[in-house]
Amino acid sequence: MPTPTARGGALALIAAAQFMVIMDTSIIGVALPRIQDDLGFSQENLSWVFNAYVVAFGGLLLLGGRLSDLFGARRLFTLGWVVLLGGSVLAGAAGTVTAELAGRAVQGVGAAMIAPAALTLLMTVFGSSPRELTGALAVYGAAAPAGGTAGVFLGGLITQYLSWPWVFYLNVPVAVVILVLTPRLLPAARAGASGSVDLVGALTVTGGLGALVFGVVRAPEVGWDAPQTWLVLGGAAVLLVLFVVSQAVRRDPLVPLRIFRTPRLGAANLAQLMLGAAWIPMWFFLNLYLQQVLGFDAFASGAALVPMTALVMLGMVVLAPRVIARFGTTTTTVTGLALLGVGLGWLALVRPDGSYLVDVLPATLVAALGMSLAFIPSLGTAISSAAPSEGGLASGIVNTSYQVGSALGLAAMTAVGAAFGATALGDAVALTDGFSAVFAGAAAIALVGAVLSAVLLGRQPRTPAADGVDEASAATVGADAR
Repeated sequence: MPTPTARGGALALIAAAQFMVIMDTSIIGVALPRIQDDLGFSQENLSWVFNAYVVAFGGLLLLGGRLSDLFGARRLFTLGWVVLLGGSVLAGAAGTVTAELAGRAVQGVGAAMIAPAALTLLMTVFGSSPRELTGALAVYGAAAPAGGTAGVFLGGLITQYLSWPWVFYLNVPVAVVILVLTPRLLPAARAGASGSVDLVGALTVTGGLGALVFGVVRAPEVGWDAPQTWLVLGGAAVLLVLFVVSQAVRRDPLVPLRIFRTPRLGAANLAQLMLGAAWIPMWFFLNLYLQQVLGFDAFASGAALVPMTALVMLGMVVLAPRVIARFGTTTTTVTGLALLGVGLGWLALVRPDGSYLVDVLPATLVAALGMSLAFIPSLGTAISSAAPSEGGLASGIVNTSYQVGSALGLAAMTAVGAAFGATALGDAVALTDGFSAVFAGAAAIALVGAVLSAVLLGRQPRTPAADGVDEASAATVGADAR
């Protein structure tokens, strides 16, 4: 077993990977208006700067989890950072919309290798001790909002005082450092699975998700009744059906469908999907509201989002483990989603002549509290429900759930916003109406997620692993109190 010092170094590197993967989504938020101006994105298509990354990330995470099991987590972790480095250089050097989206997609491919491999490595190092595993998951989970916090602040700072390409170039030195430290700090455990790589499954699910997002985003511009819309959406449906069928009949599928018979796994993944579908549209359009309606510059916009993301980080590290230990994973997940819905509903009251302190800060803090309570228990339940031999697969599925929810939620809310005026650049009233509709829609998603989680998590039997997560949380709380 690795020494405490070695485990600490491994956890630091794994958390840093999660930090950077999430920062790559948040750091571009503040830079979006500048990217839009320089490269010629329309208001509707601007969401593709985010979704090109997320669709590749979410669609290929399943393959990443499988590759992690087949070829070894550290090997895939290393390769992922090489790919992410290349995508970052391409995105930063882009001079056209096409080149920018290509760079973002390559970044997403790299992240799809890194994320499940990182979680598998975490389970390898800490899985023998439920108490240590819960503490490690808390640090790992906190790295995500920490990356979000750093991303919004650094994004504003870099965009304001350097230029937006540097939000991508920042990955280069970080990737180099991680590549140097990986063989020294992370275990080179042998792959624990056998079989083949399901490229058909990976291509059909990624293509299906990409077509679905593209169809929903384009529909407000070309019309919901346009042949193009229904052709793209129909193609997405065909690809996703083919994916499910291929998984059912293939000997070595990308996702063995039997895993969803595991108690609580499907319900926990649904909670993660709803979290992504509610949180990401709020974050995306809040950046636009601050700059396009309230007139904040890039730096001020980034700084304005720091309290929200900082509260998420603190809530995950300090509050969520205590609430889980006291009330259990189901109650904590449901309460978090409900609070997220309340905060988003409050944010839907934004005004064209509003102020940050009245219209934005209180609502985003309530939403942040809800996010911090819901994320850790649903993540821990999803991962711990699967057998250890399928750790990479479970990691890929839970990450996919959140990323797919993010992409679909943003696509749907982009369509909603466009229908209510979010594309009317220069018209503060129309823009606010559109953004308000987005926040209200995201609130509805979170509240539906709370209801579904209460029903589905509450009626399914608990697993010993899930009990261990709660017990370990209680032990961690006790240790902290002492």
